[in-house]
Amino acid sequence: MLPSLALVVTAVTAAAACPLEARAARTSPPSGCLAVGGSGKYSTVQAAVNALSTSTTTAQCIFIYKGTYKEQVYIPTLKSALTLYGETTNTASYAANTVTITQGKSQDDSPNNDETATLRAHTPNLKVYNINLVNTRGQGSQALAVSAQNDRQGYYACQFKGFQDTVLAQDGAQVYAKSYIEGATDFIFGQKAKAWFDGVDIRVVAASVGYITANGRDSASNPSYYVINKSTVAAKSGDTVKAGAYYLGRPWRNYARVVFQQTSLSGVVNAAGWKIWNSGDERTDHVEFGEYGNSGDGAKGTRASFAKKLSAAVSISTVLGSDYKSWVDTAYLS
Repeated sequence: MLPSLALVVTAVTAAAACPLEARAARTSPPSGCLAVGGSGKYSTVQAAVNALSTSTTTAQCIFIYKGTYKEQVYIPTLKSALTLYGETTNTASYAANTVTITQGKSQDDSPNNDETATLRAHTPNLKVYNINLVNTRGQGSQALAVSAQNDRQGYYACQFKGFQDTVLAQDGAQVYAKSYIEGATDFIFGQKAKAWFDGVDIRVVAASVGYITANGRDSASNPSYYVINKSTVAAKSGDTVKAGAYYLGRPWRNYARVVFQQTSLSGVVNAAGWKIWNSGDERTDHVEFGEYGNSGDGAKGTRASFAKKLSAAVSISTVLGSDYKSWVDTAYLS
C-alpha cells in the first residue's frame, strides 16, 4: 500500500457500488472509482490496487480504460468489497472487451502456481467485469491467467487465456459467468473452491491430448465442487483440434468432483469423457464425475466406468449456497 495515496472511496453499498445494465456501455469511471490508463490518475493496474484502503469497510472500485497492460496484478486481502471494471461498449459480452492484462510468468521462473498468475486475487467479495486476463507462456509449464484464492469472487464477461493451468479456482465460493476460458492442460483446476461456471465458452487449443478440468478435492469433507452449466466446449477459433483429443477432466486428487450439464460439447471431446490421472496412479476410487443433459458430438459415446450420468441437473445453490444471490451478479446467469 502507498500511504500517501490511500483513499476512502465515496460511500456506496457493496452490492450496488456501480450499478450495471446488461448490454449498456461502460466507457468512463463509475462514481468513486480509481481510474487506470486514459485520463486516469494511475498508469498501471497495480498502482491503483496499491492506492486502495486496506482498512475501510466501504466498497471500493477500480476502472480501467481501454488498452493492454503488461503487468502482473496482486490484490491482497482487503476489508472491503472490491470491483474491477474494464472499459467496454457492451457489458454483457466478453467479445467487446477492450482491456487486456498480460504477462508470461510460469513455474519455470516462479516458486508456485499462484505466483505465475496474471491476476493474483487474494481478497474476498471481489467482482471483475469485462477484463481479459492472459498468460503468454504457452506450452511447457504451469502458467496461470488468474489465481482465485478467496471467497465470494465473481468474474463476469471476462476472458482467461493460457495453455496449462489457466484458471486456478482455489478456495471459497466463486462464479465465472458469460466468460471465455482457453487452454489445453488441466486449465480449470484447484483444490477447495466451490465454483459455478455459467454460460462460459470453453475453447481448447491445438494439442495431441488435453484435459479441461483437474479438480484437487482430497477428501469427502473437502467442499470443492466444479459445475459447468449451460456452456460450450469447442476448438479455439483458428486452431485445428483432432476429434476426441480432449477429456472433460481428470482427477488431480482422488475425490475430484466435477459436473458438466446442459452444455454443448463438440467433437473435440473424447467418447470416454473422463480420464485417469496417470497410468499406475489412477486416482479414480472416490471421484464424482457427472454429466446431465449435454448435447453435441462430444456428448456421445461410452463414458469411462468411473463417471456417471446424472438424473437431474445440479442447482447453483447446491454449489454456492442458498445465499448466493447476496453476492452473485445474477444478471449474468443463464
